[in-house]
Amino acid sequence: MALRTLFVTPIYEASLTTDRFFENFNAEILEACRMLEAEDSAGRAWCREHGYGGYTSYASLNDLPQRASVFGDLKSRLDRHAKAFAQALSFDLGGGRLKLDSLWVNVLKPGAAHTGHIHPHSVISGTYYVETPPGASALKIEDPRLPLMMAAPPRRPDAPEEAQPFVYLQPSPGTVYMWESWLRHEVPANRARTPRVSVSFNYGWR
Repeated sequence: MALRTLFVTPIYEASLTTDRFFENFNAEILEACRMLEAEDSAGRAWCREHGYGGYTSYASLNDLPQRASVFGDLKSRLDRHAKAFAQALSFDLGGGRLKLDSLWVNVLKPGAAHTGHIHPHSVISGTYYVETPPGASALKIEDPRLPLMMAAPPRRPDAPEEAQPFVYLQPSPGTVYMWESWLRHEVPANRARTPRVSVSFNYGWR
């Protein structure tokens, strides 16, 4: 008997902790995130209006790499990883390339969550994790075939990771996750006593 695994859903995982001066770099990003949370009144207003538990610059600021040099440094690092992921995915980009379209800060307060969603009009999406206190939310990834399974039985609890309908990825400071933007994902309720801080991003094809 042969069992072939087809139509896999790759998740790219890397860590920036091996970079020189990581501790200073990550501390500077955290400081920049806190500064934006304090100063971005439009972002805080959007969060209140849309019930976001904490702060995000998603709907208010689109120039973070120009606004603070540390976000420019982060972009340079992410560009290298996005290129490696695209190669691993065997993308044929023709004469184009992947370009960072958006970069935004997330400060998820205790008890808050981010419901399931995808990132339309993007190719690769992901998150860099700045601060993940004990109890901080994992990244919950959903099997994209779920809407088509209809009468399929559930998987056993001891099923291998690649057979599970949901996988929970637990990041630490410095972790980078990337995935194809059509993949549905969510952030369960933050069980930490302090906020979970991250920087998310999208790459488009230009």
